[in-house]
Amino acid sequence: MPSLFDSLTLKDITLKNRISVSPMCQYSAIDGFANDWHLVHLGAHAIGGAGLIHVEATAVSPEGRITPGCTGIWSDAHAQKFAPIIKFLKAHGAVPAIQIAHAGRKASANRPWEGDNHMTPDDPRAWQPIAPSPIAFGANLPRVPHEMSKAEIVRVRGDFVSAAKRALAAGFEWLELHFAHGYLAQSFFSPLANKRTDEYGGSFENRSRFLVETFSAVREVWPARLPLAMRLGVSDFQTGSQPLEESIELIRRFKALGLDLIDPSLGFNTPDISGVPWGPAFMVPIAERIKREAGIATAAGWFINEPAQADSIIREGRADLIMLAHAMLGDPNWPYHAAKALGLADPQTVLPPPYAHWLKGR
Repeated sequence: MPSLFDSLTLKDITLKNRISVSPMCQYSAIDGFANDWHLVHLGAHAIGGAGLIHVEATAVSPEGRITPGCTGIWSDAHAQKFAPIIKFLKAHGAVPAIQIAHAGRKASANRPWEGDNHMTPDDPRAWQPIAPSPIAFGANLPRVPHEMSKAEIVRVRGDFVSAAKRALAAGFEWLELHFAHGYLAQSFFSPLANKRTDEYGGSFENRSRFLVETFSAVREVWPARLPLAMRLGVSDFQTGSQPLEESIELIRRFKALGLDLIDPSLGFNTPDISGVPWGPAFMVPIAERIKREAGIATAAGWFINEPAQADSIIREGRADLIMLAHAMLGDPNWPYHAAKALGLADPQTVLPPPYAHWLKGR
């Protein structure tokens, strides 16, 4: 079995190790444009030795942002702002990835440290959230979203396609669709959020339709030689949410349509998360089951912090890639420290020469 520091090849892309920096919203963009903050934030992880680095959830349209501080890729000008970031990541041995998303009914919110709640409709920065059904998320996100018409469904699908094309033109080599965390695609799949009575609601087939159509449309424009991944909310751990078995069946269908890797996560379609079995690596058993039953390359994340823990997940074949967020924020050089902890013969090879030279033997 491979280890944490063995390479991983998907399609024409080879990661130098199995360590991936998860998409982490920074809420620091201006009008959707990435800036120096994103360059330094993401660049630090490339210097630190991660094999794959994801740009945060990036909106396919202005209305798709979570907050006014979220990055976007709804124009060529937005895509061009990622070019220097991509260049830096690649120069230091990391594969540049981007997660594209639409926030749905969770959109038009204040940044987390400014309330993490819906902006009021009279706020000049606010906009109208959209969703499959006119049902508010609740708690600190009380705005009732506009129920999407079929024409709007087609438009948003097209926004994802255009975003994928721009991501490719900008130089990204790995694309992830954000179909989790209660955002638009996830809310179509979840019976907690989707109460439609047309072909986009009700049955498993109908609730899956927007996701399948959007994935298929993106698959047509994203090159077969480059990995196409997905973060899917596989369960809300709540009565009334889609069963895990439905999620696994949907993943099987995505694989048949050309999905290369699945990043299973939570649904977050309800503010009540009391049923989530929080704990170290709590999503790993689910990732392992998906990997086994869907027969697809699988990532594992959530509360994976220790090098030995991450390495054992890979060595035991429970997942193919480790997604790190908080651990990498706390220590951008986590891969280097992990290499030392795991006893690599020469952990300095994880870092670029300007760091490795001075840390040699330390």
